[in-house]
Amino acid sequence: MTRWGEPFREGDALATAAVVDRAQIAIVVIDRFSLLRYWNPFARELFGFVGGRDYVGLSLLDIGIHESDREHASQLARRVLRGEPWEGTFAVLKGDSTWIHVRAQAVPMRDDDGEIDGITLIAREALRSGRVEEQYGLLERIGSRLASSLEFDSTVRGVAGILVPQFADHCFIDLYERDRLVRRVSVHAEGWTPPPRSWFDVGEEVRYPERHFVTQALRRLETVVSGDYLFENSPNDRSDRVSRQVGVTSAIAAPLRARGEVLGVLTLALSGLSPRQKSTYGGFDRDLVGAIASRVALAIDNARLFEEERSTALAFQNSLLPSDFPPQDGLTIASRYLPAGPTQAHGHGIQTQVGGDFYDVIPLSAGRVGLVIGDVEGRGPHAAAVMGQLRAALRAFAQADREPADILRELDEWVRRLGRPDGDGGTLIPSVSCLYMVYDAWSRELSYANAGHAAPLLITSDSAQALELEVHDRMLGTRVKGGAGEDVVYHQAELRLPTGATLLLYTDGLVDRTPIGGGRDPERAFDRLTERVSEVADKDVVQIAEAAVHSVPGELDDDTALLVVRTDSDELALREGWFPSEASTVGEARHLAANTFKEWGMDRDQAELACLLVSEIVTNVVIHATPHPVHREFTDTGVRDSETPFDGTPSFDEFDEDWSDLLDEVAEADEADAEDDDKEFLLRLRKGASRVWVEVFDHDLRLPRIRSAAADDEGGRGLYLVEQLATRWGSRPTPDGKAVWFEMPMLPQGEDEDGESFV
Repeated sequence: MTRWGEPFREGDALATAAVVDRAQIAIVVIDRFSLLRYWNPFARELFGFVGGRDYVGLSLLDIGIHESDREHASQLARRVLRGEPWEGTFAVLKGDSTWIHVRAQAVPMRDDDGEIDGITLIAREALRSGRVEEQYGLLERIGSRLASSLEFDSTVRGVAGILVPQFADHCFIDLYERDRLVRRVSVHAEGWTPPPRSWFDVGEEVRYPERHFVTQALRRLETVVSGDYLFENSPNDRSDRVSRQVGVTSAIAAPLRARGEVLGVLTLALSGLSPRQKSTYGGFDRDLVGAIASRVALAIDNARLFEEERSTALAFQNSLLPSDFPPQDGLTIASRYLPAGPTQAHGHGIQTQVGGDFYDVIPLSAGRVGLVIGDVEGRGPHAAAVMGQLRAALRAFAQADREPADILRELDEWVRRLGRPDGDGGTLIPSVSCLYMVYDAWSRELSYANAGHAAPLLITSDSAQALELEVHDRMLGTRVKGGAGEDVVYHQAELRLPTGATLLLYTDGLVDRTPIGGGRDPERAFDRLTERVSEVADKDVVQIAEAAVHSVPGELDDDTALLVVRTDSDELALREGWFPSEASTVGEARHLAANTFKEWGMDRDQAELACLLVSEIVTNVVIHATPHPVHREFTDTGVRDSETPFDGTPSFDEFDEDWSDLLDEVAEADEADAEDDDKEFLLRLRKGASRVWVEVFDHDLRLPRIRSAAADDEGGRGLYLVEQLATRWGSRPTPDGKAVWFEMPMLPQGEDEDGESFV
């Protein structure tokens, strides 16, 4: 070719490969599976391919496309493989760790049969040329970035990452905090950092001179371009000197306004940090930055409103859940609550994702502990409110020492009372999964009832697997009132945990997550959970909880509650003995208690006090125990006793702590009824780290109550003494009668284990 427009001579024709190699534009070829098959030399330079690395067969996403743009790139492939061209801009992290924005066009490639078998991608660096269409693309890109974020910090930093270095070398965002203007973002091209005490740092209060162009922008509430007199009103001499050294040539300041309020100011500047075709901003740039500022201001305002709503909702949620637990003998406990990420609800805007997941640890009688994990259907304040009421009711039922199955039956009725109108004349009743377990650390026995909740994870030194639960009944609130019997029954079962076992109780949000770029796979998620937890099985409960939280990758679409409970019997001890219900055995029971307390190292005064209370409750048993054992059954319709008459009238008087018939009268009755050899009671003593519990079991169905004794009464003060002197006391029904118990510290209050006072 001799002149422009003349054709190549035969000998001047270039091979296709040579043309592609010399073209100053990136050409990349990928196959139907978005795997790299070819790129020209300019593409290697543009994307910053690392020399010597073989990129053939790698995914398009592996050439450095920013994580926030990966869905954008995936859309590219899907659209082009349907036969449609695509054009857009995305950010790329080059091999030398520098950021660029790439403007790309993609078209389908077809084989000889006309079938699409790949994609040709033509790309070049965007924005630095100053072309108008690219700047409009920048505006579109910023809008997309802002629409996808509700977190304040990621919002403002994401905007700065788009603008620098393609449109500016420096980006500042200053926001008002009450009446102070504070720098929140300071981003510069090429990794440059201003010298200390020159330009304002992030977190510092910003004060501009009266005639500074930023001050003018805030006063006029309009975008201001500064160029000719850029250095005349610098905040200080050091700032002026650094601006000249870095070669600042032009700047724009745009006020950030939303809902009639000035939130702050966005400032952009050009300098000598990066090469570009233009060195000053013009009128079009001013209008463009003004449009960007309006979008940024709206996004900042939305992010602040969301953060406020979210913090309020989380405070509400956290107030309904226990923040910590008192020490429990034989147990070490850790808990976590994770709110779900924000989501777009159709017609209702962005929703804050607190919900109804809950957990609890409830101290019960004689050192036993109730463990709870549950999940209220739905999200939002209503689910959290239902959860709060449900947890309070469950705690009340549990502290009354109700059986697990009985508690779930009561909770099922309670959930029905929490229904709300559905708008069609019916009632919307929430469904609730709940697992309630009662653990006895001394025997390692676990009694439980399960309303549709997933089994906990049983973690031992060599494995982590789902705990085998025999009982798995329907969720609370889902049965039909008056339906078949199977719809109203909650069952109960028992099992024994291995020594040193750890339980991980969790809600489904822990494993039911949405992986980035893939579909949900609950089975794989559960496998990842067990694998990760197994790796830290020998760590403490806090580390196990953290490992469980981070075990499954992906977006948290549902709120999550988890409870980690490790069993430990090192500081526990137990002593028990059966005694005939006779007056002579009161002293024997007290003697057993005294020897045991001495062996356990209990403080002498505390031991004497505890022995006194042992005498009181044992005496009550001897006086009031029934002559024949009575078996109690917990049925679906309530409690049924083998001694209850057919007319429903109890065959005994109400239990009354009346000591008018003293022990000498009991002794006479024992002689008259010597044939009743099966009158007996069980005295059980438990030791924890710093407390002892005393339990007395007998076959009498009547629960004791405190009565006020008159001045001349000879009895009636036993339980009053227990009430006044014990830390806690109570009674509970058992399948064969009842148990009366009390708790005492091993040391006087105000002393540690070395006997030193700390009050």
